[in-house]
Amino acid sequence: MKAIIVEDEKHARDHLQHLLHSIDPEIEIMAHLESVEATSKWLAEHEPELIFLDIHLADDLSFSLFEERQIDCPVIFTTAYDQYAIQAFKVNSIDYLLKPIDPDELRAALDKFLRLAKPQSLSIKALEQIFTQSHSPFFQKRFLVKKGEKISSVKVSDIAYFEGEDRYVSLIKRDGQRYFVDYKLADLEAMLDPNEFFRLNRSFICHFDAIANMHALSKSRVKVQLDPPSKREIIVSTDNTRLFKEWLNR
Repeated sequence: MKAIIVEDEKHARDHLQHLLHSIDPEIEIMAHLESVEATSKWLAEHEPELIFLDIHLADDLSFSLFEERQIDCPVIFTTAYDQYAIQAFKVNSIDYLLKPIDPDELRAALDKFLRLAKPQSLSIKALEQIFTQSHSPFFQKRFLVKKGEKISSVKVSDIAYFEGEDRYVSLIKRDGQRYFVDYKLADLEAMLDPNEFFRLNRSFICHFDAIANMHALSKSRVKVQLDPPSKREIIVSTDNTRLFKEWLNR
């Protein structure tokens, strides 16, 4: 097996290579690459059989690599972030491993690659089916909330957005009712379907239907107005703008 490791952190790169060789000493690591630009240039002249690909690279998210060139070989994503699983599904990924990488999960991913790569190459359609079968995330359907002595259950379909301020996070329903919830925004991000909800910035996660208006600002930022309205100004950061536009344009 000829593979490349695309990872901008040396410790993570060395650890992954050590795990790979402990599983199969015959694996040939053709190259170590740290950026989208370097990987794109390398792939223009070489053809690996498998790519181990981190998501947050030195110059950009690795998904931009698939926009620059056609990549036909399978990819195993290795990342510390679980919110990109759906996006990984849209490219030719056969697995999505969270750091720190578990040796058994890595071995299972390699077994999957070897099993499916023989006797013929994997098609994109087959890869999509594999990823769907092995990654069926559970997303929250409702949240238990309390106001005074009254306890109720709010369906996710009734939620407009979540707002974090100081140490508190509020759930805002489509009818404007507001409840405190015992979750951090980072926890909620993993619990909510990314097809329906997006993390706008450090303070807001919104539902697609809650976006009332958007305005372009300087430095590629976007100002968002929600319904029901928030008293705070909501700006999508420069780092999130491209993913935000892709999410809106899906």
